[in-house]
Amino acid sequence: MTTTDYLIDSSLVLLVLLQIKERPLTAKQLLRPLVILGIAVFSYLHGIPTAGNDLVLAGALIVLGGAIGIASGQTVILRRGEAGQTLIRTGWISGFFWVLGMGSRMALLVWISNGGGSTIARFSTEHSITSSEAWTVALLGMAAAEVLGRTAVLALRSRAVAGQPVLVGA
Repeated sequence: MTTTDYLIDSSLVLLVLLQIKERPLTAKQLLRPLVILGIAVFSYLHGIPTAGNDLVLAGALIVLGGAIGIASGQTVILRRGEAGQTLIRTGWISGFFWVLGMGSRMALLVWISNGGGSTIARFSTEHSITSSEAWTVALLGMAAAEVLGRTAVLALRSRAVAGQPVLVGA
């Protein structure tokens, strides 16, 4: 794992941990994880391998990331403040889901870098995963789905808390 890997994962975890204290939800708070995600995608996505079961691996981890992100977003505590603003606070359950997703990827990368590479190589061979790029795309897709899922849920829930109509599919 590179320093950049640690910084990106740590900053995404830190963003959620900063929400443990209740504060007004701003557009900046919703956009910040998307900016970090954009940096990660730009840094790591160099193509999408489609041979063997590469897309199956990516699809499975994307679905898992989306589920974790949605669960994290659904369990955030939102309420309307006295001044009418939407207040946000990450509770233990939401924080657990977020750290589960981000932490599991970081733990996998640390494990691979410290002796687990041969196990991943064997798994890849047995399941027709054709390259390390497939793992990169799958793990990046998982992170993207987690960030996008949580952000979308928070945006929709904050509109509902603020008393604004939630237009889905419009």
